[in-house]
Amino acid sequence: MERNEISLHEVKVYRAFVADKARWFTVNDIVSATDKVAHRTVTHHVRRLLGLGLLDMAEVFPAHKYRWAEKADKRNLAYVLRLQRAESAFGLESRDD
Repeated sequence: MERNEISLHEVKVYRAFVADKARWFTVNDIVSATDKVAHRTVTHHVRRLLGLGLLDMAEVFPAHKYRWAEKADKRNLAYVLRLQRAESAFGLESRDD
């Protein structure tokens, strides 16, 4: 499931989650919080981050909600570090804990 490249859009989705780690977001919330990232692209990246163990999911109606996992660093530190390096490579300010 892990791939070599991390896109700017994936970094934007990551940044939306880590900006408010306690908040539960719908995909629409993330679309609103990111700049020019399409709904289907956000959905793709949310699924990827969920599969990598970086997000928690609440199966609620009318839309599932997601938040940054408290144990994301323990579940997949290597990918978190890759996201942080990509954030730096794109010239975005790091959001350290």
